[in-house]
Amino acid sequence: MEDCIIFLDGAYLSLVSKSLGKGKPLKFNIKKFAENLAGKENLSCRKIFYYNCPPFQGTPPTQDQGHRKAGYDKFISKLKISGINVREGRCQMINNEFSQKGVDVLLSIDLVREAKDFKNFILVACDTDFVPAIIDIRTKDKVKVILYYFRSKDSKFSMSDHILSVCDKNVRLTQEYFDKAGL
Repeated sequence: MEDCIIFLDGAYLSLVSKSLGKGKPLKFNIKKFAENLAGKENLSCRKIFYYNCPPFQGTPPTQDQGHRKAGYDKFISKLKISGINVREGRCQMINNEFSQKGVDVLLSIDLVREAKDFKNFILVACDTDFVPAIIDIRTKDKVKVILYYFRSKDSKFSMSDHILSVCDKNVRLTQEYFDKAGL
């Protein structure tokens, strides 16, 4: 069985979970979820990368912001203890909207860096920002990229087919994948 690396866009995974849970996040084990994806592809999961950013903190943080950060820190600590590589960007408020910054760049950097050691990647994401990195690693390093994605009529999940067209295989996420990794 060949080895692979799993790259998880945490914010995207959370949105998918909430959508499938009809507004309430599904409870599942992220490590088991990733390992199940690898197993479905007859691959052995050797590394898992999880990308997200801590919740926004004002100066000084509000009580609610502090509570959210404490919950986030506890969650991230559990991921790290389980052996998951956590990469964090930052959360910024722009025009009264929260926005992640740096997360896609971190994921793209890791795609390119890890291509020298692994030839099978599983990506759980939908952002076309990853397309140049995917094209680069498939062309130069002959990496096979399997994309797990979600689509729904909900506008949060609109995505360009561009990312689908540059991957070796595309698999639509369903609730079954989360259920098999349930707590």
